[in-house]
Amino acid sequence: MIDRRQFMASSLAAAVGAAERRPNVLFLSVDDMNDYGFSGAYPSLSMPNLRKFRETAIAFDRAYCPSPVCVPSRASIFSGLFPHTTGSYWNGSDPWDKEPLRGMESMPEIFQRNGYATFGRGKLFHAPLPKEREEKMWDNKFFGGGFGPFPPEKDQRKGRFWGWTPWEGPDTDFPDVVNTSASVDFLKQKQEKPFFLALGFWRPHTPFTAPKRFFDLYADAALPPGYKENDLADVPAAAKELAAVWGERFDAAKTQEWRAFVRAYLACTSFADWSCGRILDALDSSPYRESTIVMFWSDNGYHCGEKNHWEKNTLWEKSALTPMAIRIPGSKHAGKRCMRPVSLIDLYPTLVETCGLNKPKHTLEGRSLLPLLDKPDARWDRPALTTYGEHVASVRDDRYRYIRYADGSEELYDHSLDPHEWENLASKPGMEAVKKRLGKAIPERWAPSLGGRLG
Repeated sequence: MIDRRQFMASSLAAAVGAAERRPNVLFLSVDDMNDYGFSGAYPSLSMPNLRKFRETAIAFDRAYCPSPVCVPSRASIFSGLFPHTTGSYWNGSDPWDKEPLRGMESMPEIFQRNGYATFGRGKLFHAPLPKEREEKMWDNKFFGGGFGPFPPEKDQRKGRFWGWTPWEGPDTDFPDVVNTSASVDFLKQKQEKPFFLALGFWRPHTPFTAPKRFFDLYADAALPPGYKENDLADVPAAAKELAAVWGERFDAAKTQEWRAFVRAYLACTSFADWSCGRILDALDSSPYRESTIVMFWSDNGYHCGEKNHWEKNTLWEKSALTPMAIRIPGSKHAGKRCMRPVSLIDLYPTLVETCGLNKPKHTLEGRSLLPLLDKPDARWDRPALTTYGEHVASVRDDRYRYIRYADGSEELYDHSLDPHEWENLASKPGMEAVKKRLGKAIPERWAPSLGGRLG
């Protein structure tokens, strides 16, 4: 029998027949969701389903993405390798048909090789996959569905996905609804083998379309906390370059537009919560409730004006911090919060260990979270690393965020005193020891870039 440590030998092992059958997995992701609703940073955001889920899971309130944009973050999550190892730094790098990921075993592939039924729908990789590779991942015919429906062209900003349209067509116009329905149907069927069910939602990512009922929740949306005028006055030029990556700087003077942006983001976030609730309710009413591990995550965070910035693609807290929670059926720690800094790259090795899988041939760079699932306040001496391009890195420990750019310029923030990162301490006296300690987590070797675009 595979040794899954004393933790797994208790409640979950009993639920699945003393580990004769490995646990199922629901791998549930959203896109561009920040901490507004899941952690309560924006208290009036309606998120009943995921907040209910938090009470049944261990929430990791300091979980960080490997990269603050979709493709490299997801490549890291599904490969267990950091961007500085793969060279997938930017969107458009399309890493899964290139070395080194061409020869690496992805998360769905290892589940399939270990005898699991694999079922995937929605936005998972955000990168094209070769057909033969896709067949090694999924037993079903995979369907993504795309970003739509889109706002009318007249409402789109400069041809981009921005725009905000309360959608008055049927819910089934949204791929998230179609993909959830297919996943609910999967859970209604009798599964002869343990399963790995991966469901990725496109929202709250742009375009900011959602059923009108979610826009109606936020007719008087307040501007988010954390904004400070001239917040970028003490950051280096490299930071300002990332903050203007779309060629358009945030302008707080356009208050009406800002409120419309926030309202649309909140609406799409509540829509994503509703979609998550559909699959979680289906699982909880199925025979698989007590034998299924649930992992919930977002690929990166999101700015709605904080640090004078729209969207993501920065190394600041708002881009790097992601909602993440793990539910182990029967865990005595359900509803607890873990405050240790962890990374989304840790999900792959955690699943390998908790499910008793034969390990992939390549070495995973994350660290299993099993010690924190067993004891949420256990010692954890590894800071979280986020990168965005070669030699551009951010390191987050329990207290500080340290950022170093390719030109050597720096930022340092003390989150115990400055949760919004308003004061850059990098040049302040007495900070050298902190920077030196955190700097040890920044890679010395960086893989050549696989291409793509900044943004």
